[in-house]
Amino acid sequence: MKKNNNILDMFVPAVGESINEVTISSWLKSDGEYVSLDEIIAEIDSDKATFELTAEASGKLIIEAKEGDTLEIGKLICRIELMDESKEKLEDKPEKVSSKVEKKIETKERSISTPVARKILEDKGIDSDQVSGTGVGGKITKEDALKSEITEKDIKVQNQEKSSDKIVGNRNQRREKMSQLRKTISKRLVSVKNETAMLTTFNEVNMAPIMDLRKKYKESFKEKYEVNLGFMSFFTRACCTALSEWPAVNAMIDENEIIYNDYCDISIAVSTPKGLVVPVIRNAENLSFEEIEKEIIRLAIKAREGKLSIEEMQGGTFTITNGGIFGSMMSTPIINAPQSAILGMHNIIKKPVVVEDEITVRPMMYLALSYDHRIIDGRESVSFLVRLKELLEDPSRIMLKI
Repeated sequence: MKKNNNILDMFVPAVGESINEVTISSWLKSDGEYVSLDEIIAEIDSDKATFELTAEASGKLIIEAKEGDTLEIGKLICRIELMDESKEKLEDKPEKVSSKVEKKIETKERSISTPVARKILEDKGIDSDQVSGTGVGGKITKEDALKSEITEKDIKVQNQEKSSDKIVGNRNQRREKMSQLRKTISKRLVSVKNETAMLTTFNEVNMAPIMDLRKKYKESFKEKYEVNLGFMSFFTRACCTALSEWPAVNAMIDENEIIYNDYCDISIAVSTPKGLVVPVIRNAENLSFEEIEKEIIRLAIKAREGKLSIEEMQGGTFTITNGGIFGSMMSTPIINAPQSAILGMHNIIKKPVVVEDEITVRPMMYLALSYDHRIIDGRESVSFLVRLKELLEDPSRIMLKI
C-alpha cells in the first residue's frame, strides 16, 4: 500500500511461500465504483488456491489490471481515490461532455455493463449497444451477455449453412485462458511422468465386511459423533497401518538421500470447480474414525469454497484419491510429487468371485497403487497392497491394529 496525496496505490499481496505471481480471476467491483474499507473487491488465483482482495481504504476504485491478467507479487493492481469520510457513498454523476468520442464510448460501456458481462461481450466481439440489459438501471448482467452469446452462435450457424449445405450442427469454438492453478497442475503432472520411474500395481478388495459394519453402526455412529461413517476413515486408518509396516511407501527422495517419515500425513485428493487440490490430514495415524471423518469434511468444504490455506495443502507423505465417486472402475493415478506413492480407490461393483471353491457374488473394488520404482521395489508395493486388502476385508484388524 502506498498513499500519494489523495490516491492510495494497492499492490499484489504476498499470498504464500513460493508463490511469485497471481492471476486476476474476477473484479467484484466496477472501475469508478465506490468501495468501503475491507470490502471484497476482487478474487485472485494463485497456483495453489483462490484468494480474496479487500479494499485498503474507502473511496473510488481505479482498476489498473484487467481480469485474466497475470501479475507478479508487489505489482500495482488498483488505486483508490480517497473520499471525505463524511461521504457514505460516492454518487454517480454524469461526466462533462467530451469532444473525444473514444472517451464517451468507454464511459458508457463501463456504466452499463458488469465486469464479467463486459469481458464476455469483448471476447465474443459483441457491441454492448446491441444488448438489452435487465439489471438495475438497464445494466447488462452476466446472464444478458450469455444470452447474447447464444444469439451470436445462431448467426454463425446460419452463415455456415449458407456457405455449405454439407456442414450441419454447431461448430463454434471457445477459448479460455488457463487458470494459474490449472497451469501448475499441468506442469507438475508432466514433471512427475518425466522425472519418476512410475509403475502401478493392482489388487481387488471384498468390501462386504466394511459395508456390513457401516450398515450396522451408521445410525449410532452419527448420533454420537454427528458425522457419517464413510469409507475414507477405513482406508485412511488401513493405509497408516500398512505404511508403518512398509516405510518405503511413505518415504520420498531428496536429491541423493531418502527421507523416511515416521508419521502419516495423508493427502486427500478433492475435486473443485477450479481443479484438483490435495489438502493434508496431519498425523492421521493418531486420529480416531470420527476425527478423520470430521477433518475430511472440514478440508473438503474449504477446498470447494476456495478457502484452503497454503499450510493446509503443503507437505503430505502419501495420497489417497477416490475416482470411484465419479464411476471409475480402474485407473493408474499419478504420484503427487515429491511423495513416492498414491492409492487409487474405485467404484464398488457386484461381481462373481470364487470363495472356497464356490462362485458367489461380492461387492468388489479395484485398488491401484502407483509408485516410484526408484525408491519402492515390487516387493514393497505388492506387499503393501496385500496388507491393505487384509485389513479392509477384516476391519476389526484396523480397529485393533493387528
